[in-house]
Amino acid sequence: MNSIQLKLCDIQGRLFELAEEFSSEEFIKGFMNSEVAVCLDSPYNKLQWMGEEYLLEALLEEKTIGTAGEKYGREVMFWAGYLYRYWQCLTGESSRKIYRQAPAGTMKRNYMMFHTMDPETAIEDLREMDRQKNRMKQKKR
Repeated sequence: MNSIQLKLCDIQGRLFELAEEFSSEEFIKGFMNSEVAVCLDSPYNKLQWMGEEYLLEALLEEKTIGTAGEKYGREVMFWAGYLYRYWQCLTGESSRKIYRQAPAGTMKRNYMMFHTMDPETAIEDLREMDRQKNRMKQKKR
């Protein structure tokens, strides 16, 4: 992970922190499936350097995100935002695909266990949890 990618992780973490007035689940789902996330997923896009306040404005222009619902707390939100971007930089997977593997509830549920881990270990554990969930679904069919 290079220093530019780590800065992007930090920017996205701070963006998620700024979302404290919104339903955390709605915000995370809205962001991870947004055009703003697509721009951040690209190798280079000017939006990547606009800062978290600008990114929040751009997201809110694109999506309606409600305020009713559980708020996860600043630490959980920063970690989720940071880890999602780290995951994207590490694997090249789209934010949408990453969200399908680790939706908001999964991130909240696993925060206490994973937030002190190395990001690569946390990502691999989240991916393995998704694989196991998919195998269970297959067996039920």
